[in-house]
Amino acid sequence: MINVLWLATEASAEEGFGLNLDILDTNLINLGIIIAALLYFAPGFIGKILGERRATIEQAITEAEKRQQQAAAALAEQQQNLQQAQAEAKKIIATAETRAQEVKQKIALQAEADIERMKATASQEMDTERNRAVAQLRSIVASKALAQVESRLQETLDENAQQQLVDRSIGLLGG
Repeated sequence: MINVLWLATEASAEEGFGLNLDILDTNLINLGIIIAALLYFAPGFIGKILGERRATIEQAITEAEKRQQQAAAALAEQQQNLQQAQAEAKKIIATAETRAQEVKQKIALQAEADIERMKATASQEMDTERNRAVAQLRSIVASKALAQVESRLQETLDENAQQQLVDRSIGLLGG
């Protein structure tokens, strides 16, 4: 076996591959101390680091879940608020439509009343104008009739007939 090891060390010098069994040259003691120290101290140290990392990750996951629940609750609340707002909007629209119908009916009734009042006023004005026109026509007819009677009387009535007419009128009056 020593021959095999010796051949491996000889081969490495010539070809670049082989085992170097010199403990001081290869730092096997230092490597052994470091490996032993790691095996002795590492479980607590690495375990502590891994435990802290695990706790940090668990805390982050817990906080993320908590934020997710808060977001879900906020979403549900906002959806409920949206539904309430939509219901309120529907109520407002229904109220507005009802009010619009009422106003429309009031306007229609007021328009009908105004039309009737305007018809009555127009009829009254027409009656007044007709009465004034009739009175004016009567006045004109009476004036023309008097003028015509006067002209006939002057043509047919002589002085003798006038005297008899005056005497008869006085007689009727009581004289």
